Amino acid sequence: MINYLMSMSTQIFSGHLGNLELAASSLGNTGIQVFTYGLLLGMGSAVETLCGQAYGASKYEMLGIYLQRSTILLMLTGVPLTLIYIFSKPILILLGQSSRIASAAAMFVYGLIPQIFAYAANFPMQKFLQSQSIVGPSAYISTATLLMHLLLSWVVVYKIRLGLLGASLVLSLSWWIIVVAQFIYIAKSERCKRTWTGFTLQAFSGLPDFFKLSASSAVMLSLETWYFQILVLLAGLLPNPQVALDSLSICMTIAGWVFMISVGFNAAASVRVSNELGAGNPKSAAFSVMIVTSISFIIAVILAIVVLAMHHYISYAFTSGEIVADAVSELCPLLAINLILNGIQPILSGVAVGCGWQKFVAYVNVGCYYVVGIPLGTVLGFKFNFGAKGIWCGMIGGTAMQTMILIWVTYRTDWKMEVEKAKKRLDKWKLMEVTPGN
Repeated sequence: MINYLMSMSTQIFSGHLGNLELAASSLGNTGIQVFTYGLLLGMGSAVETLCGQAYGASKYEMLGIYLQRSTILLMLTGVPLTLIYIFSKPILILLGQSSRIASAAAMFVYGLIPQIFAYAANFPMQKFLQSQSIVGPSAYISTATLLMHLLLSWVVVYKIRLGLLGASLVLSLSWWIIVVAQFIYIAKSERCKRTWTGFTLQAFSGLPDFFKLSASSAVMLSLETWYFQILVLLAGLLPNPQVALDSLSICMTIAGWVFMISVGFNAAASVRVSNELGAGNPKSAAFSVMIVTSISFIIAVILAIVVLAMHHYISYAFTSGEIVADAVSELCPLLAINLILNGIQPILSGVAVGCGWQKFVAYVNVGCYYVVGIPLGTVLGFKFNFGAKGIWCGMIGGTAMQTMILIWVTYRTDWKMEVEKAKKRLDKWKLMEVTPGN
């Protein structure tokens, strides 16, 4: 939640420069940056599966190798992603966005290029620490960085007047501060002494096989984050795109911030399930799923009620425009439904990561989001002229279908069999580490 607040606060600073700047930062953030976020976070989830199960099985020396291997792959992936940022303006125009908004969005995106490689370093470290149930240090580092980020953003945007480019450069700097601080903790902390033994050439071995698991993880999560990205791009094609983009992006930003709560529970579910499977405790794994899903769902319902009660006032945190405020107010009932669904779905995705089901969930995401959600949203938004409401209704339809499928699959899971699969997976990777020529 704290890390997401950095991006959210950057959008708020940009929004108070004007409605054009709000639309531009929203399009740059959700239309371009989320593409990278989803891809690299998804690839980093491979570390979560392997490190979690290795830690549960007390194979501590393997965690540091997985961390380094994942960082190498993510850094290499960041190189071609940079081209998307450089050519963001023509890409957005090609996708049908207005040249005025695309130009401003591109200026914002240029400042986010260093953030690509901060993501590539941060996500593997984050998963490495989470798999050992080390979360406090990351939270403290993020909190301190957020306070510094707010101050720097205020100075750069309003005092030095660097506008959108300054806002995004500060965001990139803040992410790199988090990366450096977390690495110092990993290298110096006694809690990581068994799992981090320094840099090793073993990190360069077995990269193709590690890439396969990383790619499955990336597809699983990327298809989900890109789904929301496509819906924002569709909003830019509606009549009066500035208001449509502003209202939908404000609701998406709020949903995204609340979604971070579920992402936290997602990590908890993934860590607990992978640890228990690695340790050979099927009943404990199943119990963890039940508890974490129940708690997340209750919190989501409470927050949905708060959103409905505050629907007239939410948008004023981002902009003072009355037209946008009315548009956001109309979308709030759909926002509340989305929050409730997101109280369940991410948790079950975390269970999937803990079990290593990334490939299966990727297929589910393709069907629910791209065969059902986006076509339905497009028809409702454009054919039936429901605008942003129609686009979001399509999104909710796809998410609801995905949630029901994951509930059914999790309910039918044979946890004893999952323990056996985890053991075979660890034995396979352990064998690769000691086999000459790898």
